[in-house]
Order: sequence, then C-alpha cells, then structure tokens
Amino acid sequence: MVPVPPEREHRIFSGFVVEDVVVDGGTVHVRHAGTGPVVLLLHGHPRTGSTWHRVAWRLLALGCTVVVPDLPGYGASLAPDPSPDHTAHSKRASAERLLAAMRVLGYERFTVVGHDRGSYVAFRMAMDHPEAVGRVALLDSIPIVEHLERMSPEFATQWWHWFFFMQPEIPERVILADPDRWYRGDPEAMGAENHGEWRHAMRSPRVVRAMLEDYRAGLTVDRADEGADRDAGRRLSQPLLVLWSARDDLEQLFGDPLVIWRDWAVDVRGGLGLRPGLAASEALSHPLRSAFSRRTVRSWSGVVRVGGPRGSPLWCLPQALRSRDSPGAPVASPTCARRRPTRDQLRARRRWR
Repeated sequence: MVPVPPEREHRIFSGFVVEDVVVDGGTVHVRHAGTGPVVLLLHGHPRTGSTWHRVAWRLLALGCTVVVPDLPGYGASLAPDPSPDHTAHSKRASAERLLAAMRVLGYERFTVVGHDRGSYVAFRMAMDHPEAVGRVALLDSIPIVEHLERMSPEFATQWWHWFFFMQPEIPERVILADPDRWYRGDPEAMGAENHGEWRHAMRSPRVVRAMLEDYRAGLTVDRADEGADRDAGRRLSQPLLVLWSARDDLEQLFGDPLVIWRDWAVDVRGGLGLRPGLAASEALSHPLRSAFSRRTVRSWSGVVRVGGPRGSPLWCLPQALRSRDSPGAPVASPTCARRRPTRDQLRARRRWR
C-alpha cells in the first residue's frame, strides 16, 4: 500500500486513511475508516469515490467501517491499458481488483453498495464471490443483458450514449475537447470539493479512456458474462436491495425493476423512491430514510427486513442517512435505536443472522 500525500487529501474525508493499494493490473485509490461492519461504496459514471462523502460520514459515525474507492480506471485508480476484447475493463476484472484491495486492507467479508456503473461491478462481485459479499444494494440498474434484450426505439434514443461510447476514438476526442460542456457538473449540488475532484478527473485522457472502456466492456464481455450466468442458472444468493429514481426512465422503459431482478437473485427487496438528478450519495439517503420511518414499518414490513440486525451494515445505512446533521457530525444516539423493535424487525434479525 502506498500512502497518499497530504496535499491529495480532501477536507470532506478528513480523518479517513487515504492510500493507493497496489493490485494486479493497477492500483486502487481508496479512502477508508472505522472499526465496525464493513460497507464498500461503489460510485457510477462519471464520478469518483468522493461522490459518497455525505453518506460516508454518517455511516462512520454509526460504527460502520466505510471503504470508498475510485472504480478501477476512474479518478485516481489505475487500470491496465485497454485490450482489443475490452476484458481489461470488464466488470469481472474491476471486481477482482477491488476485492484484492479489500483483502489487502484486511476486509474479508462486507456489504457492497453500487450506483449506476458501480452497480454492475457490485453485481459481478456478489455473483462471483458470495464468500466475500454478504449483502448487496444496487441503485438505478438492471442487468446489462436485460437492457439489451428489451431494446426499443425509446431506449436507443434515451440511452444513445451507450452506443456512441462503443465507437473507437471518436468519443474520446469529443469529450476531451470540452469536458465541462459534455458533463456539466454542478458544484452547488455536488459540493465544492467533490466537484473539484471530479472536474480534475474529467480532464485526464487516461480517465476518459478508461470510463469509455467500461461501457465498451459492458456491451461485449460483460453482456456475455451475464448471459453465461443465466444459462447456467446462477443467481445471487445474498439478500438484494434494489432502488431506482422516482422520475427516471428505468421503470418506464423496462417495467418494474424488482420483477426483473427476481430472475437474478433469490431474495429481492426495494422499490421506487430515489430522487432524480442527485449524486449517488444524496439519491441513496431519501428512500432509505423513508423506508425506516414509522409509517413504512407499519405498511411495508418487507422494507424493514432489508436492514438486518442492529449493527449489520444495511441496518446502519438507513439510520445514518436519516440524520440531518452536518456530514462530519457524529450521530450519538439514532432515534430508531431507542424504539422497541416490531415483530417484523425481530423476525428480520433472525433471518439476517
């Protein structure tokens, strides 16, 4: 492991250990802190790990260990040069590098939360390594092969960038000619430091090329890997939480994502509720805070069972995210921890042990 110079640390992660973990084929830039149940947070395109900065502090304050990497090739993480078949940037290759980094850090078993492109890496890691991944939360996604098999003119029109990114060399030139105009990041919504880190990464030809290779792998090798899983009857054995944006087009284009994911996992919970247009960290907070409110506990016991026993990673998430304190403020005594557990919660804790 290579410690990161102090000048590369940000105040939004002050107190986290920041290092570059050397793995086969590159390095994983990672921030981590805590001593409790381990949660691995995987960001989407075109972000870096700093997109989770608001969530990370709340999880840490509740006693979770929080691990926030840049996906391989994204941000400050390094990946191999592209290969003609795109396997160097496949979700399997990315999952293996992240898992290797987790093991170097001493984290053998954990919950993984993935948003957008990070959800595909989280899915592949959970499918290939159930011994390491105990629980999974996937935001704004269905399997890639399900996207493609439900192809329609509406999908091709609204998700055109998938196919544009497949073209050789042209997307790199277009994006790097004016990254601000292409991506249009908002420092007010993202937070100034998060935005600054993201904006710096978007000006790197290495990062832009790696992000595009992520998409190129998606339509080739990743699609084939998912098809092989389905043909072999493989499904996620871990409890799976699925959430998606309230006014996004995922459900409009493909129907209920929960129905789709039930073909890929044995235990699927979740629902619509993510607020659109926000960074992954903000998008995650609102539905989980809502899901663990008193009203939802009474009306939708299935949501409660997502949390697991007190102290488990997914139990920490909703308590952490319901806090309205500043990102760095400790949450000394979450309100829900003082409530008498409901019958459904007690049954859920037994189920998740």
